[in-house]
Amino acid sequence: MRYVRTALYLDFDNVFIGLFKLDPEVAIRFARDPGTWLRHLSTALTDDAERRWLILRCYLNPSGWVGHRDPSGEPTRLFFSKFRTSFVRAGFEVIDCPRYNATKNGADIRIVVDAVDALSADPGYEEFVIASGDSDMTPLLQRLRRADRRTMIVSPADTAEAFTSIADRTLGNQGLLALIQGEPVDVDDDADDAAASAFGDAVGGVVPVDQKNAYESFRSMVVTEYENASEALNMATVAQQVRDELDDAISRTRWFGFGSFARAVGSLRLPDLQMSQHRMWDQSRHAPPEDTGAAPPRITLPEPVERMVDLLNLPRLPQEWWPLIYQTLSDYACTNEFNLTECTRWSRDRLRDQGFPISRGSVTFVAQGTSYGGCPLYRQPPPTPAEIGTAFTKNVVARADDEGLSDDEIATVRAWLGAPAKDETAPEDQAPQDALG
Repeated sequence: MRYVRTALYLDFDNVFIGLFKLDPEVAIRFARDPGTWLRHLSTALTDDAERRWLILRCYLNPSGWVGHRDPSGEPTRLFFSKFRTSFVRAGFEVIDCPRYNATKNGADIRIVVDAVDALSADPGYEEFVIASGDSDMTPLLQRLRRADRRTMIVSPADTAEAFTSIADRTLGNQGLLALIQGEPVDVDDDADDAAASAFGDAVGGVVPVDQKNAYESFRSMVVTEYENASEALNMATVAQQVRDELDDAISRTRWFGFGSFARAVGSLRLPDLQMSQHRMWDQSRHAPPEDTGAAPPRITLPEPVERMVDLLNLPRLPQEWWPLIYQTLSDYACTNEFNLTECTRWSRDRLRDQGFPISRGSVTFVAQGTSYGGCPLYRQPPPTPAEIGTAFTKNVVARADDEGLSDDEIATVRAWLGAPAKDETAPEDQAPQDALG
């Protein structure tokens, strides 16, 4: 059987802290059960064959810790040494990397030295997986590429483009969270949900028995609207009407397992149905709407915001859409047990149902920025839309600080992102402590 000979180098502190800022429960699962996600990673984002782990190394600062709360809610420290045995049992060689100073533990240097040494080993390694968001290792990736080795970055952090662009593959925060939770990581979550999708996978779908009654109610409502319509229907309007009646069933089942309103409508096999991104109509009775496939106009951004798009990969969204994302993320946090993977999917679907085709990647960008801005979405009490907007904008401005934006330019960026004037972020002691001991 064909395998890809692979070496994995994990900067535990870097990856765990990044995960913890996004979703503490998933971070702890990552650290307590590395064997499970390692099995998933052996086949994730591969083209030709399964990975065979010839090297498994975990670089860990045994005195490192993050601020946490015990079951009674009291603040405590969660030390990284607690997870050492879990990695040993999963087959990792755990290498202690005590800190050199207040912020560095030397793991990155050890990884670079070990990986370069492995280049001359026999048998040769075909792929190097670097689990870290530390862009200081960019020269290592350049060295591995010159040696004609395949490379993959695994990181929950928003890493520099100069770092990720060198790698053959990148498993970012959303993919890593899915990997740890046993979900597919190589599916395009932002694929178009219009006609092609609706009449493809959805038509062959099977609705579970326990969802039949709700699905039939959904069918009745959509069929009635469709048959009584005198012109093309606004899909966002119809989706919201359905949600008003069946909200619990829609949220719990993600449109009866179809993932979106458009796919669920496609499963109904309505006669002569045509769909665009925003409209649905009966081609035998209705004139096609004007928005049947024209590309949306390019959004004109203020110059400082355009710079943020180039420097930080800030999503290119209209100004009025940002508060909608903050509101939707807050709605999820207030009404659901927090799980970041489900949060970004739920929020993407809710926004699209309302007629705003915002990608899951854009939602994830905001969710991550909010956490790094000091207001994690899992916080209790849940953050308000204003707190989310303020924390996200704070993170964007902080990341662009080295670019020398003037006060007026910063004000332009803040205004575009819809951040309130007053700083309403959570107290810093509610955010996870980025500490190495």
